[in-house]
Amino acid sequence: MQSYRRFLDPKVIAKISNLNLVAKLVVEGFISGLHKSPYQGFSVEFSEHKEYSPGDDLKHVDWKAYGKTDKFYIKRYEEETNLKAYILLDASNSMFFKSGHVSKYEYGCFLAASLAYLMIKQRDSVGLVVFDEKIRNYIPPKCSRGHLKNILQTLDRTSSGQKTNISKTCHDLAETIKRRGLIILISDLFDDAESVIKGLKHFRHKKHEVIVFHVLDKYETTFPYDKPAAFQDMETRKTLSVNPKLIREEYWAEMDNFTNKYKRDCSEGMIDYVKVDTSAPLDVVLCSYLSKRARLG
Repeated sequence: MQSYRRFLDPKVIAKISNLNLVAKLVVEGFISGLHKSPYQGFSVEFSEHKEYSPGDDLKHVDWKAYGKTDKFYIKRYEEETNLKAYILLDASNSMFFKSGHVSKYEYGCFLAASLAYLMIKQRDSVGLVVFDEKIRNYIPPKCSRGHLKNILQTLDRTSSGQKTNISKTCHDLAETIKRRGLIILISDLFDDAESVIKGLKHFRHKKHEVIVFHVLDKYETTFPYDKPAAFQDMETRKTLSVNPKLIREEYWAEMDNFTNKYKRDCSEGMIDYVKVDTSAPLDVVLCSYLSKRARLG
């Protein structure tokens, strides 16, 4: 029998050109490995079922689920769904950096596609916002396989953009989205941190739940370069000639300050923060989402 779990490896799924197939393989691999992993306390059953509570109509009990789990579950239907989620994907130039097989943007696409697939499988509504310094694509939340196809096609067509302006996107959307929901930001967060946090807190002020996937390349966190070189900013195109050996420790300190600030400020703002390495298996990030979704009930 084929092992789906290998498709959680970004290096493997990068070889697959069909994003729909990527999403299916990632999610099915995640689900098949869930109960054999450290995350076995989680369940995807809440997506189409909820645990029985006194007062629930017995005619909706799923007896097949009871036979498999020895627990009572009530079937849920699509019209009962009450979660609307918005995936905000950063498509600015810096997201297209890669030191290995997968760029930050490609990883973000895999993650966005997998989350959309999983949400629709759970009967949740999901929308997509692709942005750089402004919103480039906006797809309102829906829950259907045809809608999933629309999301995946948009991800597939997107090319590198301009500079980043995360806070403007957040503020604009916070004023546009009327119904409370779940905001999922996928970005390298290479922007003014204070402005970004204010934008994210705007969502919280509007009563949205927020989860941030901070996507970074391993070379950005480890800075393994040895020889003097000219480094170019992918958004401003400015270059800086440096000797990596002379600045490595200072670079590490700055990078730690950068990520720790986001982690600390998100925590203080009741925003879930997940730091992600583009070489990391996707089950880690999917489980972070699933944990948030479970808490939302």
